[in-house]
Amino acid sequence: MNIGYEFKLENGRRIDFKVIDEAPEPKRAALPKWTRLEYCQCSNCPLKSGDTPDCPAAVAMLPVVEAFQAEDAYQYVDVAVVDEHRSYAKKAPLEEALRSLLGLKMAKSGCPVLSELKSMAVHHLPFASSEEFIMRSVSDHLLQQYFEMRHGREPDWALKGLVERNKRLQLVNQALWQRIHSVCEGDSNLKALLNFFSMASSVSVSLESQLRKLEARMQDEQRAL
Repeated sequence: MNIGYEFKLENGRRIDFKVIDEAPEPKRAALPKWTRLEYCQCSNCPLKSGDTPDCPAAVAMLPVVEAFQAEDAYQYVDVAVVDEHRSYAKKAPLEEALRSLLGLKMAKSGCPVLSELKSMAVHHLPFASSEEFIMRSVSDHLLQQYFEMRHGREPDWALKGLVERNKRLQLVNQALWQRIHSVCEGDSNLKALLNFFSMASSVSVSLESQLRKLEARMQDEQRAL
């Protein structure tokens, strides 16, 4: 994986980030208090501070939080996303672009819970809408269940495992939001995480209603052909 995000803000400031598959960079000598594992630690975190003193997801988010913590989430920015296969470009509110970047960095952070999103991160889709998030989450889960069936294991066609996974992700997203609340002068990172949390919530809380909406839309499109 080699994905680059390039931001151009309203004031002309440019900020670049890369998410790549390689050994993590050495940690800084001093990390802020909010990155410590025990600071607003997720209630479902399996890690122990004696073994892992810093929260992997918080450390992964730190450069983004520091770069944008005082920025206005509602300002429109020019964003270019480039990976090995294609490029994307969009003029979008900063919070939408950060939601996309933070989601990718969180999935690749080494957090045991967020690592469940790694398969989706491999096929990262920048600026995904709520509907696209639902479709990709369900499709990813069903593909995994097909492989389970091929290996003689019991598949989860009813999506129960998907709902449970996203309940776990809700707890993580909520705790991460609490971590950075005190360090953001603006609201860009807060809104980005809240939107990311809301998208995960939509799967676990109202999956059936979301699927019904998708089914109705797809049927309408078929009839229109």
